[in-house]
Amino acid sequence: MSDQRNLILAIVLSLVVLIVYQQFVEAPQMEQQAQFEQEMAANGSAYSDPMADSSLTPQPQSGLSPQVMGAGAGAEPVAASSPSPRINIRSQSLTGSIALRGARLDDISLNNYMESLDEDTDNVQLFHPSEGMDGYYAEYGWATRPGASVNLPTTETLWSASSGELTPANPITLSWANGAGLLFTRIISVDEDYAFTVTDAVQNSTTNDIALAPYGVISRKGRPDTSGFVILHEGPIGVLGGELQEIDYDDLRDDGRFETQTTGGWLGFTDKYWMAIMVPDQNLPASTRFFYNGSEAVERYQVDYLHAEMIAPAGGSVEITSHLFAGAKEVNLIDAYGEQFGAALFDRTIDWGWLYFLTKPMFMALDFFYGLVGNFGIAILLLTITVKLIFYPLANKQYVSMTKMKKLSPKMKEIREKYKDDRMRQQQETMELYKKEKVNPMAGCLPILLQIPVFFALYKTLFVTIEMRHQPFFGWISDLSAPDPLTPLNLFGLIPWDPPSMIAVGIWPILMGLTMYLQQKMNPQQSDPIQAKIFLMMPILFTFILAPFPVGLVIYWTWNNLLSILQQWVIMRRMGVSIKD
Repeated sequence: MSDQRNLILAIVLSLVVLIVYQQFVEAPQMEQQAQFEQEMAANGSAYSDPMADSSLTPQPQSGLSPQVMGAGAGAEPVAASSPSPRINIRSQSLTGSIALRGARLDDISLNNYMESLDEDTDNVQLFHPSEGMDGYYAEYGWATRPGASVNLPTTETLWSASSGELTPANPITLSWANGAGLLFTRIISVDEDYAFTVTDAVQNSTTNDIALAPYGVISRKGRPDTSGFVILHEGPIGVLGGELQEIDYDDLRDDGRFETQTTGGWLGFTDKYWMAIMVPDQNLPASTRFFYNGSEAVERYQVDYLHAEMIAPAGGSVEITSHLFAGAKEVNLIDAYGEQFGAALFDRTIDWGWLYFLTKPMFMALDFFYGLVGNFGIAILLLTITVKLIFYPLANKQYVSMTKMKKLSPKMKEIREKYKDDRMRQQQETMELYKKEKVNPMAGCLPILLQIPVFFALYKTLFVTIEMRHQPFFGWISDLSAPDPLTPLNLFGLIPWDPPSMIAVGIWPILMGLTMYLQQKMNPQQSDPIQAKIFLMMPILFTFILAPFPVGLVIYWTWNNLLSILQQWVIMRRMGVSIKD
């Protein structure tokens, strides 16, 4: 039993350290970052952008670089400060627009997701025009070797469009002629969800072959708000060279850049629930880069790729097709896109963690039950029952062993009193009693060890999957991925005061603590008085520890405790052991 107690105490202490670190280290850092971003937004006009957008285009080791210049011969120069004409984007899941100057995808909102549950909240906006302090956009283009006399489209080039609106039924064609025999076209299509297909082509009417290299860029100005939890990656991400690369914003800022050569793969930025991911041609080699270039006034992060040179033959053309995902990280949809794009490990855009083999099946089970009952809260209850059935044989042995231990409590008490001055003899007599009665005090450890990964896998699933976001249960629970909002400290919302998260204990955490206390009363009493007091405090400690966790996880734990109490009560009654003893 001592090993089991030490295991539980280790888990408790680990959780305490995690919560304290998040509250007193990460939370103040996030608050300082948010305050800094607010000051930047309020005083944005007082700061100059430390680099032009054109300086962010790829410059890999191959020596290729996009040619930075004006609109070029044959095109009318456009002032950088004038507003760009736009092409509207409209689909089932997206609305937004494309800036014809630079042909940037820089304005995308998600139709099916709101910023919060408030009635007057706005739709989530993923992409923002580069002029703002939160500029976030995707850009495609062509590069040449330095010194090459090829007039290429730039960030200031004004493209012509085949129509005024991009829809799933109406792809658009953007075009621009450089006045020197090259016609650049870009066909952009969008599906009903979050995928764009971009086909860039160059028609060469000159008498010379021309070497061009296609590139793609996602640029992000400013540090986005992040959840600040160590179990979740938010920032630059990609599968490059067959390996998952996750780069934190801080690491990218400190190191400046990460460069990789790859054939196939994908790269972009991931937030907790949203992402923007480029999927280049999977059969062509590419130089990729995660890049930071900014200042204290304006931070800028970028991911980009540059393919090897392609030849636009004299009198001929060359083209290349790539994909862009810009939207919500819906699990089933991302799995389907991974197959559609032929992109390896595309499902890793969702941070399933190192318990992937448990976390994703956990979600699939929840999603299956949700399909049956239409409520993720009930799906959690059904999943709990399923887990209990899977572990039933082991749990049954645990409860039988604990019931035997409880039955032996009077004899163990006699041994403690008889040999209270001889701890060695006391332990020897206790082990002899266990051997005589065929009781294994370690029988309860294995089920606990096996259920710990299940618990954390469910926590991860509730925390990272968008399907849980803003999902109601019953009563006051309107978001299973958020903490229980009602707490006795403000009379359940009657007092206009928001208690600190560490003490804002909701109703469900209180219920969980009560069930944990009841379950503890059914277990054998601890022989060591100090350990007995510690275990008596555990329900209270866990109540406060789990209070800031997603309420869906607390519901799981509470329901699991109730099922365990029922199972243990049946075993104790069958073995003739009183619960009150």
